[in-house]
Amino acid sequence: MWELTTGCKPFANIGHDHALIYQIIDGIRPAITEDTPECYANLMKRCWDADPKKRPSIKEVREILGSWYFRNRNIGQFNEAELKRTELIKSKKLGPKFIENRHSEAIYTSRSLQGYITKAYELDINNIPRPITSNIITSRKRKIEESADVENHDNSGKHIKINRNSSL
Repeated sequence: MWELTTGCKPFANIGHDHALIYQIIDGIRPAITEDTPECYANLMKRCWDADPKKRPSIKEVREILGSWYFRNRNIGQFNEAELKRTELIKSKKLGPKFIENRHSEAIYTSRSLQGYITKAYELDINNIPRPITSNIITSRKRKIEESADVENHDNSGKHIKINRNSSL
């Protein structure tokens, strides 16, 4: 959302390193520009909330964006923001020169996280002791696989499939 209001990548003026990771965890967010409509800034701040339970769902975000676009809610704020944006571009506080101030270590491509992982744990679900009174049917082995699924609407974009192998 921030990138849409500024035309810039977030944190483009600082290096993307461990320090930035910790700053983001501690709550640092890109500065909201003065030409951002207040209603948009408020929604963006809600999306940035450290507590995922306080963030709006995608359904709520869609409804809010729809109310702005299709029902012209808060149109005055958007018109005022466009006037401010035009002034900032004319005064050269926004535009190509503003975007060019990119830090050499600001990287926007995927990198391996292996170096950040301190210890990996493996769990063999076949060797977990089960209580004798368990009502769980264990006669069939279950094969669990992770797969990307665009029809699943959780935050991870993944779901677990359980395939029953009836031959065992």
